Amino acid sequence: MHLNRMKNKGISLNHLKANFYEMEPDLTTNEAVEESNRCLYCYDAPCIKACPTGINIPSFIKKIASGNMKGSARVIMEANPVGASCARVCPTEELCEGACVLNEASLPIMIGNLQRHATNWAMKNEAQLFEAGEKNGKSVAIIGGGPAGLAAARELARLGYDVTIFEAKEKAGGLNTHGIVSFRLPQEISLWEVEQVEKLGVSIRTNTKVGKDISVDEILKQFDAIVLAVGMSKVPMLGIDGEEAEGVYDAIDFVERTKTPPLEQQFIGKRVAVIGAGNTAIDAATCSVRLGASDVKMIYRRTEAEMTAYEFEYEFAKQDGVEFRWLTQPVKIMKDETGKVKALVCMRMELGAPDESGRRRPIPVAESEFIMEVDVVVKAIGQTRYVDLIEQLGLEHTKGVVKIDTKTHQTSHPKIFAAGDVIFGDGQGEAMVVTAAQQGKLTAYAIHQQLIVDHVSLENV
Repeated sequence: MHLNRMKNKGISLNHLKANFYEMEPDLTTNEAVEESNRCLYCYDAPCIKACPTGINIPSFIKKIASGNMKGSARVIMEANPVGASCARVCPTEELCEGACVLNEASLPIMIGNLQRHATNWAMKNEAQLFEAGEKNGKSVAIIGGGPAGLAAARELARLGYDVTIFEAKEKAGGLNTHGIVSFRLPQEISLWEVEQVEKLGVSIRTNTKVGKDISVDEILKQFDAIVLAVGMSKVPMLGIDGEEAEGVYDAIDFVERTKTPPLEQQFIGKRVAVIGAGNTAIDAATCSVRLGASDVKMIYRRTEAEMTAYEFEYEFAKQDGVEFRWLTQPVKIMKDETGKVKALVCMRMELGAPDESGRRRPIPVAESEFIMEVDVVVKAIGQTRYVDLIEQLGLEHTKGVVKIDTKTHQTSHPKIFAAGDVIFGDGQGEAMVVTAAQQGKLTAYAIHQQLIVDHVSLENV
């Protein structure tokens, strides 16, 4: 879809709101059944192996074909507690759809669309898919209510634990609720997944920051185990002159502000530079287009080959008219007399030897500075970590990446486990919503093994 660039400054707020409606329409019942009947229902299905949460994809598709929509949604959500969100944000062409055997003959099954169709049915029909298990007398605290925390909470509640999620924001759901653009993942989808967890008796204490509103010592004393699932924090500083200018945004905050009204109207007709080339940078750029910016550029110091955004995100941004400036490094933000952004001073780069990430290191080209006139700068160069909290908990870490036993997700503190972005990096895990959900599940099972299964086994010795 190519979006109208909306250069007319008289554009209405309703028009802006419409730009943030979910883009992909749901399949009709007939379309879903027809697509389901294309599936070969492979016995040794490669699509299952390609899914980090191991959804039994042929099973949920077959249930759609037979009209068992609740059964289909249950199969999905059984494996993936945030399966409705993942139906929208997973890089399916790299995972399940990429592994579909029909790629060799025609087009792969539209697994993501079918997954969305089944979970949409569950939402519209207010289906209760799971029940809490019989209480076992144990309690678990989960710090962070994002995909990893919700997945751990859901599984622990089904195993009979009293579970409390401590969430710093006003609403739980983490990245899915606050950090992914509405036109791809409407907030109500994530909040439905939160509600599914709450209905199992999980207590979610929002606006509660561990280490500030409740002490680490208090949590350690009150609960039998703790899951650290805080995700990531703010975008780091660029470290260049002029960064304090009016019109400089943190991409995480910026995307979050578009998730709830009122929408920004000061972007209409503006020239926007987004610094970075990851998925969050793409979200910031496409949001800027939808807010009426007349010109949106993404600035990246490496080349297209090194960008970290998913391929489908990149293609989406290009369709929206976003321009990419490769091998370009911002070195200064220029301000006008009122303190507002008026230009970005940049330098040309070239690639040298690979750095610690394996990507070739960008090197400045001598005497290559130039000025790019812009009105807004959005920083999207990664995210910082909650190092203070990690250190309050006394956990071993490397620059905020918590070290765990990869089999049990147990940290250096025997009572504390970790999952999600807080363990991403340093060779541990992958930064995908679906991976975080799987890590949350595995963490729940590891806690159950330690607190109940192994304890019972020892009693029987």
